[in-house]
Order: sequence, then structure tokens, then C-alpha cells
Amino acid sequence: MPDTIYKSIVVGTDGSERAGVAVRQAIALAKVTGARLHVVHAVHSAVSAGFSDTVSGQAGVDAKRAEVDRTCQSIVADATSEGVSTEVHNPQGDPADGVISVAEGVDADLIVLGNRGMAGMSRVLGSIPNKVAHHCPCSLLIVDTNGV
Repeated sequence: MPDTIYKSIVVGTDGSERAGVAVRQAIALAKVTGARLHVVHAVHSAVSAGFSDTVSGQAGVDAKRAEVDRTCQSIVADATSEGVSTEVHNPQGDPADGVISVAEGVDADLIVLGNRGMAGMSRVLGSIPNKVAHHCPCSLLIVDTNGV
């Protein structure tokens, strides 16, 4: 096989079932091209810092951190079972900015995103893929998740 078309693929996820459709396509693409997969799950700064002003707020932060960890561990396990080399990135702040930053940092050839996550179900195109499309440093595949 000649030089691989993709060497580095970035996939964004919010842990939703819809995002899982894009993740599965990214894993499949990485498998057939031999690319390294970079999974991006942006983390709000309060979750990253791990503290809140209230006990109930802290419980919410801890639950969100555990959810992010489970999501990423599951994706890594799925990718590894397919023979795909995977790295997880948890940038703080805006998810679109995080995906773009990771893509720039790893010199990505392709970004894979679902057309919608858990929010914005009535929009034609979600705000994250829309923003990434306008500032993307490489090719972008927006996966149709409407069937989910």
C-alpha cells in the first residue's frame, strides 16, 4: 500500500450516542489507513480543576469527571481491539476550540465529527462542527448522525 492517506485523525466526542457514530467511523478510517487516532473530549475548567463551591456542586464535578474518563476508556478499548493506536486529549474550555487546537498540535490530516451532539437537535448542523468547519486546519468529515 502506498503512503497512507491519513497519518493522524482527530475525533471529537461528547460521550453521546450520536458522537459514538462519528467515533466508530473514525476508528474504521484509522484502521484501514494505519493512522493514529486522537480522541478529543473537551472538559469544562471546573471539572478539570476538580472543585466547586458547594458539596453538591463537587459531587456533580466528580460525576462529570468520571463520565469523561469512562467515555475515553471505552473508546480507547474499542480502538485498541481494532488495532488502532489511540491517544486521548482533554482540553479545557470550548469543545470546538479544543478539537482545532489538538488537530493543530498533532498535525492532523483529518478531523471527524458528528453533525450533532446531545444539544441542538433541531439545528441543521451543530455549533461545534460548524465552528470547526470554519477554522479547520485540515480535512473535515462530518458524519450524519440523524439515524440515531
